[in-house]
Amino acid sequence: MQKPAQIAGTICPLMGKDVSKVCHNCEWYTLVRGKHPQTEEQVDNWGCAIAFGPMLLINAAQAAHQGAAATESFRNEVISMAMQPRRAIRGGL
Repeated sequence: MQKPAQIAGTICPLMGKDVSKVCHNCEWYTLVRGKHPQTEEQVDNWGCAIAFGPMLLINAAQAAHQGAAATESFRNEVISMAMQPRRAIRGGL
């Protein structure tokens, strides 16, 4: 797959040259595919992997938070189900 050239006008912080001249030859220039979190629209973005870093870290943190919340919810449900036989024995159902 051939990497597209960037639009001229921005300076690459790594090379110090215009991005239209260097990005398509750089190993850090990569394609990120996914869904927009708000619109669910498919997105294909070419860009610098270093520039994508903060966005991907935020996305990973959100996914970890959602996983932790789901685990806590599951834990609470298991505890609730484990307590039901005790309540039945005590007559508190």
